[in-house]
Amino acid sequence: MAAAAELSLLEKSLGLSKGNKYSAQGERQIPVLQTNNGPSLTGLTTIAAHLVKQANKEYLLGSTAEEKAIVQQWLEYRVTQIDGHSSKNDIHTLLKDLNSYLEDKVYLTGYNFTLADILLYYGLHRFIRLTQPPQPPATTTLINEEPLTWRQNPPPARRLTS
Repeated sequence: MAAAAELSLLEKSLGLSKGNKYSAQGERQIPVLQTNNGPSLTGLTTIAAHLVKQANKEYLLGSTAEEKAIVQQWLEYRVTQIDGHSSKNDIHTLLKDLNSYLEDKVYLTGYNFTLADILLYYGLHRFIRLTQPPQPPATTTLINEEPLTWRQNPPPARRLTS
């Protein structure tokens, strides 16, 4: 998912009205936001933190000094480790490491949902979609398997009571 699309989704989930226009800069397509009353903001995590503050949902940046540091750590991890990696080995290692880390946690910072959880989800979504085996459509299963099963072993008749 392109950074501009992620930022638009973040805006929507934060309840902000759409109105920000994003551009991309450089070979790596770093997102840029031109603010109405100041210099442009550059970088996914910088813009995302700005949007969180704009929405008055600063708790998403962490509530304690330690939690804020952990959020920053995972935002940095997103940009340095997840973005730009696309080989199956890299993806497998990232997901394995993340599974190990989350083994005794509900969210990345422990028990509180933060911006790090949102941006890590956005960053990993494309990989998880690619690593899942294809599933047959639900309609195929319903059409091909259930009626055949019912013909071979029909459900028992029930007596209606009034």
